[in-house]
Amino acid sequence: MQSVNYVQDFGTDSLRYSRYGNVPNIESLERTLALLDGAEAAVVTSSGMGATACAMLALLRPGDHLLASSWIYGGTHHLFTSELRALGIEVSLVDPSDPRVWRKEARPETRAIFLETPVNPTCRVIDLSPIRTFTTAQGIALVIDSTFASPINFRPLEHGADVVIHSTTKYLNGHHDVLGGVVLGSASFVDEVRDKLKYWGQAPDPFACWLLSRGLKTLGVRVRQQNESALKIARWAETQRAVAKVHYPGLESHPDHAAARATLSGFGGMLAIELAGGAQAADAFLRKLRLFTHAASLGGVDSLVIEPRFSSHARMTPEERAGMGIPDGFVRLSIGVEDVEDLITDLAQALT
Repeated sequence: MQSVNYVQDFGTDSLRYSRYGNVPNIESLERTLALLDGAEAAVVTSSGMGATACAMLALLRPGDHLLASSWIYGGTHHLFTSELRALGIEVSLVDPSDPRVWRKEARPETRAIFLETPVNPTCRVIDLSPIRTFTTAQGIALVIDSTFASPINFRPLEHGADVVIHSTTKYLNGHHDVLGGVVLGSASFVDEVRDKLKYWGQAPDPFACWLLSRGLKTLGVRVRQQNESALKIARWAETQRAVAKVHYPGLESHPDHAAARATLSGFGGMLAIELAGGAQAADAFLRKLRLFTHAASLGGVDSLVIEPRFSSHARMTPEERAGMGIPDGFVRLSIGVEDVEDLITDLAQALT
């Protein structure tokens, strides 16, 4: 429903108000999203960053400590290292490739562990088993950003997570026409997030929620096609001399292939390539592409391409990016639902 105003029942204190996120089409959407991820409840927000911010504000207080993976989206990195620290919340960023790092870096005041898996943009996959054992024993909340996977490929709550976050802008909507986010978890925690949503202004637009409900109807079909096409493209890219490295968890050469096989239902529609010629080669490659659109989003029906050094990780220094496995010449591809042979032909002509 397009309306943002509703006739109220007499004799009740349950106000239907769009800023509260409790109007009918939003509530219907939240029930669907909760079912997809196997959660008790869900709260939809106006953006993926809004979902992350509201979830952290509900979990953490001044003096608390957040332990987070250093392999995270650039906007999340800024939220944690600048905005949360300004609120008096301590934040430590750690290398998640060491499964012992969480235990080593945790403090008595650690309240939450945050990570992405698969990781944007390197497509690394983090094994949650040792982290889950530690967080359960210590009573620490485990928060997973699962945007890259979607519930079709990965459901973190089944692997010990307490809270799941998605940017619904991406795979869940899938048509590049909605901005949104969602936080999923226990009903009591979602109620706390909803309180933050009300007063930090993160309520979603009702029409955007209608569009998101429409997009969800094709989620399974889209993601399975994207899984299949991305794997074909990744295997093709490994054979190209102009490509120095391919980042895709479905490849046997990927450092986390075993973890991906054990935890993911599909390897995803995201991959990245490192061009042998570095930044100059990447610039020429992007200018030649015809079917791939140069745009910063992901997970939709249209194939997209972007350089993280100018988008998600632009705030970082070249040294910081390289330390995260994102050197100059690194290009991220979001595979859509176009004919895969057409996409490979476009990539091939752009590499020559």
